[in-house]
Amino acid sequence: MARSSYFLLSLVLLVASLSEIREVEFTISNAAPNTEGGVIFADQIGDTYARHTMIAATNFIWRVFQETTAADRKGVARVSLIINNSHGVADASGNTIYFSANYLSQIQGDKQEFAGIMYHEMTHVWQWFGGGNPSTRPVIEGIADFVRLRAHLAPAIWPRRGAGNSWGESSAVTAYFLDYCESQRNGFVAELNKKMRDGYSDDFFVQLLGRSADQLFGEYKARYGGAAK
Repeated sequence: MARSSYFLLSLVLLVASLSEIREVEFTISNAAPNTEGGVIFADQIGDTYARHTMIAATNFIWRVFQETTAADRKGVARVSLIINNSHGVADASGNTIYFSANYLSQIQGDKQEFAGIMYHEMTHVWQWFGGGNPSTRPVIEGIADFVRLRAHLAPAIWPRRGAGNSWGESSAVTAYFLDYCESQRNGFVAELNKKMRDGYSDDFFVQLLGRSADQLFGEYKARYGGAAK
């Protein structure tokens, strides 16, 4: 009976999630169709896979952030992906993600890499930004890469777990550090993101885990010491 009740509850939650996903519109535009990367996007990735990735990432991010109702989340009605002829890799501006056709040509349409970057950028669409506090950037980028890490989409070029001299040194270093913090308190990243809805302070680490970010990073380094994963 308990197993049957659990199944029914899971089904209800799944249906509710799908219903809420349908309320978000996902659009894709290839603004660089005549470039090598634009052709690679059309031929090897395509709108269907890109849209599926955006939907899957959204569902995953909502679960990581433990945002079970629309009231918990940012009020985003549309998320747009634009393949453009820019330099760099990708960038999220508001609810629009710009993905470089030049980078797509470099990776030759690697779907795993495309998905990993999309999970990172989709996190920027849905996460809270600490009320514009400039000191939030390491945490913002770290949370985006934490989501990528938890989705098993971390690339091989990332530094080893335990690497780095400070917790905000790079988004990948911060992602591994946040993963350690998550091991100290299940749902830590969800609670941290929730606190960043209106502002940000490094004291959030103390409030949630009882130690400063630097103290926690010291523990993290002592555990891994720059060793391989």
